[in-house]
Amino acid sequence: MTKKAFASSGDLEQKKETLEVLADGVYAFTAEGDPNVGAIEAEDFLIAFEARATPRAASDWLNELRKHTTKPIKYLVLSHYHAVRVLGASAFSAESIITHENTRFLIDERGMDDWESEFRRMPRLFREPEGIPGLTHPDIVFNDRLEILLGGLRGSLVLEYCGRGHTAGDICAWLPQHNILFTGDLVEAQAALYTGDAFHFDWSTTTLDKVKAYGAETLVGGRGAVVHGRDRVDAAIEQSRTFLKTMIDQVGAVYSNKGTLKEAFAASHRSLAPQYGGWPIFEHCLPFDVQRLWDEFDGIDWPRIWTADRDQEVWDKLQD
Repeated sequence: MTKKAFASSGDLEQKKETLEVLADGVYAFTAEGDPNVGAIEAEDFLIAFEARATPRAASDWLNELRKHTTKPIKYLVLSHYHAVRVLGASAFSAESIITHENTRFLIDERGMDDWESEFRRMPRLFREPEGIPGLTHPDIVFNDRLEILLGGLRGSLVLEYCGRGHTAGDICAWLPQHNILFTGDLVEAQAALYTGDAFHFDWSTTTLDKVKAYGAETLVGGRGAVVHGRDRVDAAIEQSRTFLKTMIDQVGAVYSNKGTLKEAFAASHRSLAPQYGGWPIFEHCLPFDVQRLWDEFDGIDWPRIWTADRDQEVWDKLQD
């Protein structure tokens, strides 16, 4: 039997990138299951959402955006701390970088380890990694809610913390005037969830309940295509919830019966693969997902730091 390539290290095929105009001055940039990014026009400035993994990768997105607007980027909003979302920040030349307060803490606590970990897991996303100047640090942080007035008749952009989920600091960006919601990795549209730094019990209940309560008509998830229509948006949210709850049920049953981590992984894989197995990064994510959930059942509330060595150890133990 051929051993599976580590994480996404064998995924070397470039994805087709697509810019979609969601409303006047609202943009999403997707790439067939790679991390999504977006931008919102204010009257005389831009707000970018997510930064990509390197300045070069971010520049590819910005070159497409500049075909539609030349307004300066005032704010770069980062939904959470993971390297593939933040290390391209220098390309934006933003006046300020905005995150949740927990994200700032996580960058300080584990940013360097996460950088090395994600580079080894997903090397294709790190185009010209030598261009990364260092860790990305926010200069504006908030706890619950931050509203940015867009000027004129454009309304406002609401940044909001919906609770612990994919990480301890995920935020959503909500455009009430257009009913458009950017969720970061709290919701994926036909892409597997990465939960290696997650709080599964909060995420699958109160956090996704709050995300669903926006009543969005358009949703830009962390990966996958933009979702249009209230019914499809709700279905995408429930798809993510089902992934989490299936894992909780399977891992919880094995844990309660005093089984092993590897048995929990096998049970989760059997249950999830029929629906999610063909979706982007499923095989990559699941060993790390199950290890983190097992830790939660063990009473480890704050996620352990993933290092490159720990990544390989868990992979070798589970994904064979």
